[in-house]
Amino acid sequence: MGGTVQQRSVVRVGATLIVASLALTACGSRSKDDNAGGGGSATKTAKIGVIAPLSGDLSALGLGIQHSVELAIKQANDTNAIPGWKLEVDAKDDEAKPDPGKNAATSLAGDKDVIGVVGTLNTSVSQQVQPVLSTAKIVQVSPANTGPGLTQGVDWQKDPKRPYASYFRTCTTDAVQGPFAARYLYETAKITKVATVHDKKAYGQGLVGTFTEEFKKLGGTVVEAETINPDDSNYQAVVTAIKPSAPQAIYYGGEYPAAGPLSQQMKAAGLNVPLMGGDGIFDPKYITLAGKTSTGDLATSVGAPVEALDSAKKFVADYAEQKYPEPYAAYGGYSYDAANAIINALKVSLKDAKDVESARQATIDAMSKVSFDGVTGKVAFDQYGDTTSKVLTVYKVDAGKWATVETKDFESK
Repeated sequence: MGGTVQQRSVVRVGATLIVASLALTACGSRSKDDNAGGGGSATKTAKIGVIAPLSGDLSALGLGIQHSVELAIKQANDTNAIPGWKLEVDAKDDEAKPDPGKNAATSLAGDKDVIGVVGTLNTSVSQQVQPVLSTAKIVQVSPANTGPGLTQGVDWQKDPKRPYASYFRTCTTDAVQGPFAARYLYETAKITKVATVHDKKAYGQGLVGTFTEEFKKLGGTVVEAETINPDDSNYQAVVTAIKPSAPQAIYYGGEYPAAGPLSQQMKAAGLNVPLMGGDGIFDPKYITLAGKTSTGDLATSVGAPVEALDSAKKFVADYAEQKYPEPYAAYGGYSYDAANAIINALKVSLKDAKDVESARQATIDAMSKVSFDGVTGKVAFDQYGDTTSKVLTVYKVDAGKWATVETKDFESK
């Protein structure tokens, strides 16, 4: 997620999506097999941290991230992927908030055995985590951050500069996701008038910004631009402000906990147009919160639907076999690929290393050369640490579920 969230969501193959409050029970859990493997008697330990929301509203996504990393680590140990080394997972709960995220990063950075971190879900949390891990020379790979500034700096549109050489991501960014949504609405859905709403957080604001720029460039009109507070639950004031301008759709920047009720309240007030959002709303929970009137609402999310990819069949089956208490959700494939990107770098950096700390910089250096066929497609990084993949998908709520509308490779115009 971009700024936030990336809450992309919980797509569980064929199964019902009950992502209830199992959240806390799984927090630090590690399957008992995690420590299997590792050859030789003098096996050294290297830890891969996870920083994600393991409790709270977004825990469905965070626990999917954690378990997908656990699966990658288990398989690496079982196959003795890094001779002489055993890998462990150390998962920390960031509660989807910047300060707990910073504390988690500080804790991991202080552990001499931590070699890399998968996370975070939210862009706003990564803004606090990046400098801590960078100072400790610990590589970070996010499966879900979509805020462009994390890799290209605050002035990314005019003068991109990479702020942290230790930061990489396996998902594409809002610099692509916002315009992708704008093109879908204008070119495919033939919608020329929209209103925008965002939750004032880094992800939502950035998404609406890139969407608005592209929608106007295509010839569309933004008839009203509003904001909400993420903690609000009553959005009548915003709905009342938007309604007279008669938009054909609402484009929302933020996550499902607010987007669902906003959609429901819009329609109850007679504003019967689709709400469209980014990966932050692409979750079954959005449909639960938005109710029956959510039919026709739209979302974009990074990549292609995992269960539709031949490259993901083994991951989906292996994940199911482990019987994790929560589904892999929206970011599972990206998290598994993020963990395997780190493991690929470790094959180089730990080969002759005497300890973890001395291999940290070498791991960052090796990361920029990583290239392999992952669950989500080709995994490789450009000069900013961004994924070279620009595939996104549009989904629509149909009969109480997210249905795929189209998957495309985004091309700059």
